Amino acid sequence: MTTTQPTDTIDRLVGLSPTLNTYSVRHQRDKVVAATQKSEEGLFDPTLPGLTLAERLLVALLACTLTPSALCAAEYRQRLVDLNVEKSLIDHISNGALEQITDARLRSILTFTHALITDPVKADKAALQALPIAGLSTPEVVTLAQLIAFVSYQVRVVAGLNAMKLLELQA
Repeated sequence: MTTTQPTDTIDRLVGLSPTLNTYSVRHQRDKVVAATQKSEEGLFDPTLPGLTLAERLLVALLACTLTPSALCAAEYRQRLVDLNVEKSLIDHISNGALEQITDARLRSILTFTHALITDPVKADKAALQALPIAGLSTPEVVTLAQLIAFVSYQVRVVAGLNAMKLLELQA
């Protein structure tokens, strides 16, 4: 018998398997599980036009670092490493050193991400208007907002399921 890696990112990150009650609870709504995975696959599809895959993964890493979610941050960090993104750039974002980012477009993207995650009131009209000034098209701004919202959701699902799993294992 061979074991395969779960294709569902959340199940894999939390370490859920069909032998756990937490897995069964999550999969009572397989439609939600499938939609969550499909959303992730769509947002991180390398062929998605607009924001580059590296930009999207860097946004995800920053969002997970700020939230914080060590499990999710490690996932996105590894994806960036696998994509051969410069290690110093990954490190700057992992450490919240956005002032070290020299690319103006990327810095604007990450500054907006930081504001939306840490102080949503600061992600106001002026913050949004800074994105087109940095070269983002309207579809890219929409993708950025969707991406930040998705990663925020993913982080919370991972945290909740991880807590449930730990309680289950302690029982």
